[in-house]
Parts: sequence; structure tokens; C-alpha cells
Amino acid sequence: MNNKELVLKAISAVFIDRDITAFDQYFGEHYTQHNPAIPNGTDALKQLLPLLPADFGYEPGVITENGNIVMIHGRYTNWNGKNMIAVDIFRVDNGKIVEHWDVLQEEVTAENSANGNSMFPI
Repeated sequence: MNNKELVLKAISAVFIDRDITAFDQYFGEHYTQHNPAIPNGTDALKQLLPLLPADFGYEPGVITENGNIVMIHGRYTNWNGKNMIAVDIFRVDNGKIVEHWDVLQEEVTAENSANGNSMFPI
């Protein structure tokens, strides 16, 4: 499995299937988190997952791989009451996700944007 397949499988297992065991299967022991609201490691994410609302959702969009870096352009539905468009950036080492960065924007519909373009999908 290449890095792109690994990350897509892991993120789908976590945010679509809500499978807590995916953290142990796909994430490294010393997982480094760059989102300032989430501590390093997977414990906080394991605790967060069951607290997500029933109507929470995740849709992966464009995914790209450059060596050990994988980026996914995706939509989080009902993330803290808002729909968010994200680029999640992951570093993979020895078949495990070991590092994460993200860039998040609140979704604006095409009808409400200055240019008439949707933010997701591309």
C-alpha cells in the first residue's frame, strides 16, 4: 500500500467509520500534531471520536502524495456546528502516520461567495 492509500484508508476509518482501533493500526506511537487545539499523540483523538455528533461527516476530495507527505482536500460536516473545508497534511514514516498539519476554513456556499464558485469539491 502506498502512502496515499494508507492515509485515505486511515482517515476514512477514523472520520467515516469512526473506528477507534484505526489509531493503533495506522498512526505512529509518537504522533506529532500541529493543530494548536489538539495535543500530540492519539489519546485526545480517541476521546474526541465518540463525542462527535450523529450528523458529523467527512468527505475526502482531492488527495496528493509527494514522497512521505500526503495531502487531502476534504469537507468536515458539523465540525463544532460548522461545515469546514480542510487541507490535511500528513507525514508517513514506516507505514504509519506520524505527523499532521491542517488548514481549515468555514465553508461558504457558491451562492454566497463573491465568485460563485464552490469550495468543495474541485
